[in-house]
Amino acid sequence: MNLKTRTCMLVGALTLTLSSGSVLAALALGASTPDFTTEAARAGQAFKFSLKDTLSKGPVVLYFYPKAFTSGCTKEAHNFAEATPQFSALGATVVGVSNDDIETLKKFSVEACRDKFAVAADSGARIMKLYDAALWVKPDMADRISYVISPQGKVLYVYSSLSPDQHVENTLKAVERWRAGLPAQ
Repeated sequence: MNLKTRTCMLVGALTLTLSSGSVLAALALGASTPDFTTEAARAGQAFKFSLKDTLSKGPVVLYFYPKAFTSGCTKEAHNFAEATPQFSALGATVVGVSNDDIETLKKFSVEACRDKFAVAADSGARIMKLYDAALWVKPDMADRISYVISPQGKVLYVYSSLSPDQHVENTLKAVERWRAGLPAQ
């Protein structure tokens, strides 16, 4: 078997495993989340994003995605943009994280995120590593993983799947359960 065939089989197995929603590497439920500050963009404008400051306003849906303007990442951003009013009504803030540069994210925040939520730049994959969200086959790129973080900085919910389809629905349900005083999972 040649290297290309082996790589395709490995990626296929990884996709099958992750599309089931199982998490290979992620912060555990109840774990304290690492604080970070980084450049971000919303509605085409760059600003300094602070997780600590954002958590002081309520829970945060922190989602990692591989690359701006790819089909799956654009679809996921559109889905989060459509659901942002529901998250906001529950007191939650949505923020996406990728290794894209801030200039790319300024455009992505307008075109894909529809000016609804911020996307943060993770230069050097520092944040991805803190959250066990780096793609193991390409560590400078994010895996597709979503966290719901309580205002106290604890992991309430985590979902990992290469498919962008269930991230919004699952994290919204987790925030609704948190708001109702129930366990997120």
